[in-house]
Parts: sequence; C-alpha cells; structure tokens
Amino acid sequence: MHKLLYIIFISLIVTNCSIKPVIKHHGVPSLEKKQSFLKVNESNKNDIINILGNPSTKSKFNNDLWIYIERKQTQSKLKNLGKMKIIENNILVLEINSYGLLKKKEFYNKDDMHKITIAKSTTENEFKKNSFVYDFMSSMRQKITDPLGQRAKQRKTISQR
Repeated sequence: MHKLLYIIFISLIVTNCSIKPVIKHHGVPSLEKKQSFLKVNESNKNDIINILGNPSTKSKFNNDLWIYIERKQTQSKLKNLGKMKIIENNILVLEINSYGLLKKKEFYNKDDMHKITIAKSTTENEFKKNSFVYDFMSSMRQKITDPLGQRAKQRKTISQR
C-alpha cells in the first residue's frame, strides 16, 4: 500500500515538471535580427513600421525619437526559489529626421546596460521664503484654512483685551 502511494506521489511530481523552461516575452521578438534590416539615411518611417511595428515608446521631448524594447525572462533554478532571470534585454533607439528618414540607430543589449552611467546630480529648489511663489502659496493656504477670515478677527479681539 505504501509503495503504491509513493509511486503515485512521484509520478505526480514528474508529470507536473516540464523539461522545457517557460519563457516570458515582452516587446518586439527578434529585435536584434530585425534591426539589421534598417539602414541609416535609407529607411523611412513606413519601412520601420513594416519591419518592427509601432514603437514601444516615443520620446516625450522629441516626437522623432522611437524606442523599441525586447525582453525575455525565465524562472531560475530551484535553488533561487523561482526568481525571474533575464535572458535577453534589448533596446533599439531610432532617431528620425524631419523628412522621415532614419538619421541615427543605436542598439543596446544586456551587456551594454551595465556600461551606461546615470547622472547623480540634483536640481536645487528655488522655492525660498520671501519669494513671490512663497507669498502666493502662503496666502492661498490661509484662504483655504480660513475662508471667511474669522480666525484673524478673533486674534485681534483677544489681543485687544
């Protein structure tokens, strides 16, 4: 009886384990291969859309900067408790000129991501006391907390006593 339960238990474990890893894919598949078809100063917007599809992101500052993303993830080994592991992380940045032609093409893969440095400088706050903005915000705060000006009248009568 115990042998039968062990056999059923082991068979359930073996049948539920898959040999092939599950890969989660996000973005444009085969981005590295597809980007090789794009030629600088030859390919136009229509060619880019036909090869890669619509961009993942367009630049907020410049509408002629298109960004395509490809990311593949899988679960790591059992020793890492199934934490997601990145297989591929590719980014393609395309700059398009005013005539609609591809002006510049930059491709970044997973290894290039470690080489990119991020600026650590910060912007100073120009919001100081006695500035117009400070005075305006203070008066707005006062009007919100005491719209009828009742508190100011009470303070005057108390101080006069």
